[in-house]
Amino acid sequence: MNKPKTTSKSNDHKKIWNVFFCGTGGQGVLTASEIAGIAAMNAGYHVKKSEVHGMAQRGGSVESHLRFGNEIYSPLINPGEADFLIAFHSGEGKRMAGFLKKGGVSLVGYLENPQTQPSDKRFVNTFYLGILSAYVPIPLEAWHDALQGKLKRFQKENLEAFDQGKNIGMSAKPA
Repeated sequence: MNKPKTTSKSNDHKKIWNVFFCGTGGQGVLTASEIAGIAAMNAGYHVKKSEVHGMAQRGGSVESHLRFGNEIYSPLINPGEADFLIAFHSGEGKRMAGFLKKGGVSLVGYLENPQTQPSDKRFVNTFYLGILSAYVPIPLEAWHDALQGKLKRFQKENLEAFDQGKNIGMSAKPA
């Protein structure tokens, strides 16, 4: 197994990272989770992912559990254990808030703040992945490779939205 290719000076590469994605059908929850998982694999992490999308085609709830680290044995995140809650629908984010651990980071607030929105709403998912990228030890190149490999259309616009989100995430992240 490859060692994670991080530039972090801390022990972040030894940690297991739990990222919970949620929203409704058609919002790209599963695609965003897939891109984050590919980025983590590109960085050399072991990745597990699980998803629930029962009534997704009818606008129902969609969730995806993403875990990465040196060794992962289960794809599921237990309630109260998610490091990050990434919601593309504020109602779903509030409903799934119990998955976030104490001290975890919820991106639900970004949905409700007009100052933290992508310049083009079509790329909201890559924008929020950019925010997430400010918090996790995955190199920028691994993210860009994942985005370019998964998204065949509007690559330039998606990369711009990702970088815009990363900048907002870096400015919001506690020092």
